[in-house]
Amino acid sequence: MPARVRRVVMFVVALALVACSWELYKLVGPPDGGSVNGWTVLPRAGDRQMPHVWEWFARFGDVEPSFDNQHVWQIVLSAVWYSLRLVLAGFVLGGVVGVALAVVMARLKVVERGLMPLLVASQTVPLIALAPLVVSWGGKLKIGGFEWEKWMSAVVLGAFLSFFPVAIGTLKGLTSPKPEALELMQSYAASWRQTLFRLRFPAAVPFMVPAFKLAGSAAVFGVLVSEMSTGVRGGVGRLIIKFANEASSKPARLFTSVFGAIALGLCMAGLIAFVESRLMRNRPKESMA
Repeated sequence: MPARVRRVVMFVVALALVACSWELYKLVGPPDGGSVNGWTVLPRAGDRQMPHVWEWFARFGDVEPSFDNQHVWQIVLSAVWYSLRLVLAGFVLGGVVGVALAVVMARLKVVERGLMPLLVASQTVPLIALAPLVVSWGGKLKIGGFEWEKWMSAVVLGAFLSFFPVAIGTLKGLTSPKPEALELMQSYAASWRQTLFRLRFPAAVPFMVPAFKLAGSAAVFGVLVSEMSTGVRGGVGRLIIKFANEASSKPARLFTSVFGAIALGLCMAGLIAFVESRLMRNRPKESMA
C-alpha cells in the first residue's frame, strides 16, 4: 500500500506542477507569442489561446443546447463511453489478427520472410489518408442484409494500428524458447500444436504484455483520428472538432474534450494493466543472467 499511495501522490503532484507551469507562463509569457527573426518560438499567452486552468473545469458545468440541453460533463462522458467501445473492438480485432499472423510466421519461415516487409510498410501509410478509402470500400460491401456503418471503419482503423505491435511482440515471444526446451518437447513426441500451447505461448507472455500495451495506445489513437476524418458522430474525436470550431468564443470548452481523450487513454491503460496483473501474478521473477 505505501508504494501505491506514493504513486498516486506523485501523479497528483505531477498534475499540480503542470497546472502551475501553465499559469506561470500565462502570467509572464508574451500575449502575442515570442518571435525570433520572424519565427514564432513561444506560444501566445492570451486568454483565447491559454485559458486559466479553473476555466477548464468550470466549462464542464455548461449546458449545451445542441445536445438536448445536456451538461458538458455528460456529453464528454457519453463520448468517452462511445469511443471506448470502438477502441475495445479495434483492440480485440487487432490483437486477434496480430496473434494469428505471429503464429503463421513462427510456423512457416517463408511466410515470415515474405510478410514481414509488408507489415512494416503498412505502418508507413498515413492513417488520415487511409480512412476515406476504408469508408469507401466498406460502403460498397453488401452481404445479404448486412450494411457497413461508419463506426465499423473506425474499428478497422483502430485494429490497423494495433495489430502490428502485437504481431511483432508475439512472434518474438513464440521464437524465444531455447533449443533445449524444443528438443525436450520433441523427445516427448509432442506435436507442433502441443508445443505451441504448452511451451511457446507461455514463454511469449512476457513479450506479449508490452506489445498489447502499445496496441492499446495505438487503438486509441487510431479510433480518435478515424472519428475525426470519417465523420463518426458520438465519439471523442468528433467532439474535439465540434468544440475546436467554437474555440474562438469558448476557448476553455475545447479542453473538456481533450480531457475526454485523456480519460479514454487512461481507461485502456487501466484495463490492460488489470489483465497484466492477472497474467503475471503467478509467474516467477526472471533473474538477470
